Amino acid sequence: MVLVETGSSMPEPLYKSWADEFHAQQPSTDIRYMAVGTAESARNILAGSGDFGGGDAPIPEAQLRTSGKSILELPAVLIGIVIIYELPDVKGELKLTGPVLANIFLGKTKSWNDPAIAKLNPDMKLSELPIQVLHRNEGKGSNYILSDYLAKVSPEFLATAGRSESPKWPVGQAFQRSQDLVAKLRSTPGAIGYTELNIAASSAVRIASIKNAAGEFVKPLAKSIAAAASESKMNNDFRVSLTNAPGKESYPISSFTWLYVPAVAKEPRRGSSVASYLKWVYTSGQKIAQEKGYAILPPEVLEKVAQKAATIR
Repeated sequence: MVLVETGSSMPEPLYKSWADEFHAQQPSTDIRYMAVGTAESARNILAGSGDFGGGDAPIPEAQLRTSGKSILELPAVLIGIVIIYELPDVKGELKLTGPVLANIFLGKTKSWNDPAIAKLNPDMKLSELPIQVLHRNEGKGSNYILSDYLAKVSPEFLATAGRSESPKWPVGQAFQRSQDLVAKLRSTPGAIGYTELNIAASSAVRIASIKNAAGEFVKPLAKSIAAAASESKMNNDFRVSLTNAPGKESYPISSFTWLYVPAVAKEPRRGSSVASYLKWVYTSGQKIAQEKGYAILPPEVLEKVAQKAATIR
């Protein structure tokens, strides 16, 4: 049995590890993962293409209504969108607030020694180096998570760029894949961009601390991402935003990444195989994710998600 899964490029390394490990334990099932992006994966699964999908944003309600399909949106793990930057010969760890970050991505703050940045980083010798904004192209889950956060802290960002998988970025260079954005940033003095925590950590790029809703500058770590989930109110369909969560330890650009799974598969045996895989994801898969540095689902969320996954047929 070959199951076809589409989804985001951000959790791709984890999902491929899961597929390999599950296949080693269950040789009769092979899972093929294609990183097509959050929006494309949602369109695929609503059109009946593939066995299940995934993305870093809830499927827009209008699309769900139009399709008439019953799709479960199941959190897989927690992810953090981290702000990465390239400032050669500048020592120290960059600190940013949401409003300052919004102005950078709106193109209003143009150089690294802007007073708003300098005030937050008095120990860093920031130069007049122009800020080079790098962002993802349209339809990406990382866009949704970052724009969801910036829209909460900056009314101007919400009005200008919007909260979306395809924000109307007024400045910057666009990239199809997270990995390509990171590579460009590393070779571009003055660059700023964003990606998922584990991709950034494995690429040895510099990562900024972000001021959270409690007024604390927080580094993105598995612990601070998990804190954001623990502090957020959960509902039964798991379509919740974790950005700008309360709590002193919460990293403010945190989110679930979801699996999009039809409640009823095209064939009963395919549904049974998907349910078997998901049972594994919410047991052994979580342990593997934790070993790889991801923030896993809090116990109370994990229990509810596993119960919902068990209803797939």
